[in-house]
Amino acid sequence: MRPAETLSLAQARRMALGAQGFGDERLGAHGRRVDRRHVHRVLDRVDLVQIDSVNVVVRSQEMPLFARLGPHPRDLWPRLAAGAEVFEYWCHEASLLPVGHWPLIQWRMEQAHDDMWGGMRSIARTRPGYVEAVYDEVRDRGPLTAGQLSEPGLRREGMWGRTDGKNALEYLFWIGRLTARRNPTTFARRYDTVERAIPAAVRAMAVPSRGDAQRALLERAARAHGIATDRCLADYHRLNLPASRPLIAELVEEGRLVPVVVTGWDRPTYRHVDAVLPRWVRARALLSPFDSVVWERRRTEELFGFRYRIEIYVRREERVHGYYVMPFLLGDRLVARVDLKADRTDAALRVKAAFGEPGTDEGEVAAALAAELHLMAGWLGLDRLTVDPLGDLAPALGAVV
Repeated sequence: MRPAETLSLAQARRMALGAQGFGDERLGAHGRRVDRRHVHRVLDRVDLVQIDSVNVVVRSQEMPLFARLGPHPRDLWPRLAAGAEVFEYWCHEASLLPVGHWPLIQWRMEQAHDDMWGGMRSIARTRPGYVEAVYDEVRDRGPLTAGQLSEPGLRREGMWGRTDGKNALEYLFWIGRLTARRNPTTFARRYDTVERAIPAAVRAMAVPSRGDAQRALLERAARAHGIATDRCLADYHRLNLPASRPLIAELVEEGRLVPVVVTGWDRPTYRHVDAVLPRWVRARALLSPFDSVVWERRRTEELFGFRYRIEIYVRREERVHGYYVMPFLLGDRLVARVDLKADRTDAALRVKAAFGEPGTDEGEVAAALAAELHLMAGWLGLDRLTVDPLGDLAPALGAVV
C-alpha cells in the first residue's frame, strides 16, 4: 500500500485558493470587461454561490464575483437568472446554482417535507386546497411575489411571521413544483412554474439516484475545495456526513479523490485528482462573510490560522470586530478583517473598524487594503472612503487613505 501523499500547510492553502479561482486573472481589476462567461467560469470553480438579504455593503452573492473578477456589471446575476442559466434552491443555505445542477438536487426536493420549516409543513397539512390554489394562480398569472397573490392571508406576529400565501409558495418552492428569481431591488422572491423557468432540455435530463447525485455533489465539492476533510466535503452542499463517508470511499476507489496528509491536521483529508498546486497565489480580495472560502470555520482556522465568526447575529455589546466584517485575503493569507458599511446617503464606503492579524506587516497590509477598498468604492459608485478610528489597523489604514 502506497504511503499517503503529504502536503505542507502552505501547499494546502495554495491548492485550496487555486481551486476557488484565486489563481485566475482578475479581469475587472485591470480594467477589462467582465461578462456572463466569466461568471460561469467562477461557478465552474466554486460550484454554487450563497445568497443573503443583508445589504450593509452589497448583496452577498455579488461579493464572490468581485473578489475573483473585480469590478463587473452589477446586473450579471439577474441577467443569468432571466436567461435560465442559474436557479435558486436550498443547497448551502439559499444558493445560486448552474441550471445544469437541476437533476442533481431532485432527491433533496423529494425529501424536502422532512427538512422544511414548520410553517410550510403546516400549511401543506392543514390547507392543501389553498396550496393548490396558490400553485394554480402562479401558473395562470405568474411570476408572482407573495404580496401579489389574490388571497395572501394575514401576516402572523413575530420577526419570522409569514402569511399563509408566503408559506404556501415556500412549500411549493422547497418541493420543486415552483422555482423563483429575486427582484434585484427588493430581493423578494418572484415565484414561477418550473415549466416556464427551467429549460425543457434540462428538465428532460436523466435524474440520478440519490446516491449517485450525492456522490456527484461530493466530487464537485472536492473540485471546489482542491483539498478538504470529509466534513468539509459534506458541508459544502449540506450533505449528511455519516451518509457521505461511504460515497467518499467510492470516489477514492474510483480514483477521483486521493487521500493526503496535511502537516498538523489529524482528520481524513483528500485532494481532488485534478487539483493543481500553484507555485504561488497573489490574490488581493475582500471576502463576504458568506464566501465559500470561509464557510467551514474550522477549515478557515486550520488553513489560515484565522478564527472567524459572523457577528451579525451577535448582540451589539458582545461583538468583537463589528457587524459586517469581511476577511481580507492578501497573497495566500487572511491578513486583516474590516467592518464595512456602504453609506449610500453620503456616497461613502465607511470602514467602521479595521484589525490586522498577528505577524503581518501593518504598512503592507494597510496599503493593499486601501487599494482594494478604493476599487470597491468605485465599483459601488461611492465617491469617498472613510476610516473610523477603531481597531489596531485603523491608524495605518487611515493614514494611507
